[in-house]
Amino acid sequence: MVAAASLVVAAGAVAGVLAAFDDRRASDEAAPPEVSASPRLAPLPAVPSPSASATAGSASPSPSPSESRKQSPAPSRTDTQRERTTTVARRLYRHPDSQVLAWVRSHSGDPRHAVIASRIAEQPAAVWFADYAPDTVTARVAAVTSGGAALGRVPVVVPYAIPGRDCGGHSQGGAPDLDAYDAWIDRFAAGLGSGEVIVVLEPDSVAQTECLSAGDRADRFASLARAGRVLKSANPRARVYFDAGHSGWNPPATQAAWLRQAGAASPESSDGIFSNVSNFHTTADEVAYDRRVLDALGGPAGLGAIIDTSRNGNGAPADGEWCDPSGRRLGRTPTLSTGESRIDAYLWVKLPGESDGCKGRPGTFTASYAYDLASS
Repeated sequence: MVAAASLVVAAGAVAGVLAAFDDRRASDEAAPPEVSASPRLAPLPAVPSPSASATAGSASPSPSPSESRKQSPAPSRTDTQRERTTTVARRLYRHPDSQVLAWVRSHSGDPRHAVIASRIAEQPAAVWFADYAPDTVTARVAAVTSGGAALGRVPVVVPYAIPGRDCGGHSQGGAPDLDAYDAWIDRFAAGLGSGEVIVVLEPDSVAQTECLSAGDRADRFASLARAGRVLKSANPRARVYFDAGHSGWNPPATQAAWLRQAGAASPESSDGIFSNVSNFHTTADEVAYDRRVLDALGGPAGLGAIIDTSRNGNGAPADGEWCDPSGRRLGRTPTLSTGESRIDAYLWVKLPGESDGCKGRPGTFTASYAYDLASS
């Protein structure tokens, strides 16, 4: 993937660690699970002391709730969409099966435990479905959406199986072809239930299409538009957002033209766009960029944007480094109340601590990296 792109690494791929833990990989990494304007955090010491951790709470966080993709007679789709945006539950769902929660539960004695548990594990984050497993995807999606519905909270799910994803880079994989992908999306949609759910539809699938021929790009966009329609038809309370890349990538007009072809301007397919997934650009830059993209996109006035704030607390590195760059920190905590017009949510789509492949195995939760982000 080019440096401008967001790096999206599927959970469970293949290790830099904190110096004091170099020979303890088993203690630093968590095995992947089956489903794949907030106040700033105060800086913490670069290396925690074991004595301090001995007094920290060692119990794992509660596994209750677990960081891309509108009646009077005949109300308009836009009016319904605006109403849903303003009345949606204020709390996001934290799914109990995540790599960070697995690490926290099994490493209560680690000196980094308290920081990682309180600053990362307690926050809600998206649940990714990055493997092409059509026989099980419905049940796995349903496990997440039903868990959120039972608690009255809003889950965030990420279908990530588009063929040719990441142009064959670190996150290559997905369905074997678009027909298979369409069938997989049908099964994914069958697990959405009837409660509120946010769908971040296929990160990088629109912004990163330079590797496709014009014909293949058109076919992908048609499949994405279909996916949006299928998802929203399966659950009218699903909010589907499409890939807008990020503020350091494609010009807003270019991105909007592609998004329009992919169905992002149609209320039958889309509730808007998402940006900054797995990247580091500041929230302010993303707000301005997303508004420009939405203006160029057109479509209903109710279309909005969501921004991945999981690792953007210090902004993007000046040198454009995208692979676990040093000096980054957690961004704004996830919320559905941003206080910004046309910005529907700040979410942790990329789970902080899951490596891009430089400080740990790609897609694997690495405690040293998580601690660096949480303590910077």
